Amino acid sequence: MTNRIHHNPRPILPLEQGPKAEQRKSGASAREDFEGVLKRVQGRIKFSHHALKRLQKRDIALTAGNINSLQEAVDRAADKGAQESLVLMDELAFIVSIKNKTVITAMDDESMKEHVFTNIDSAVVIR
Repeated sequence: MTNRIHHNPRPILPLEQGPKAEQRKSGASAREDFEGVLKRVQGRIKFSHHALKRLQKRDIALTAGNINSLQEAVDRAADKGAQESLVLMDELAFIVSIKNKTVITAMDDESMKEHVFTNIDSAVVIR
C-alpha cells in the first residue's frame, strides 16, 4: 500500500472566481425566482436531491414560468394516468415521477447527446 498524494492540476475556486462567475451573477434573479417558486409550490412539485445537483452542475436556472409549465405538464400527465414521464421544455428535459410529483433528473441540450430515455411510460412536450 502506498500513501501517495495526487495533485489536481485544476484548482478549486470559490463561486465568485469560478469560470462562469459572470453568468452566475447575471443569472442571480433567475435563481431567486427559482428558489421562490420552489418554496411556493412545495407540496405540489418537488425536486429530488439528484435533480437539484444536476441543475446546479449543468448551470440550469429555472424561472417561475418554467416551474409553472413543469407543474402543468405533471398535472396533464397525471390526468392521463402516467407514472414516469419525460418532459421536454425548450432545450431542457426532465424525468418526472408523476405519482410522487418529483423531478428525478434534469438535462440540458448538451447532456442529451444520446437522445435515449429509458424507464418512462409517457412524454409531455411543452411549447
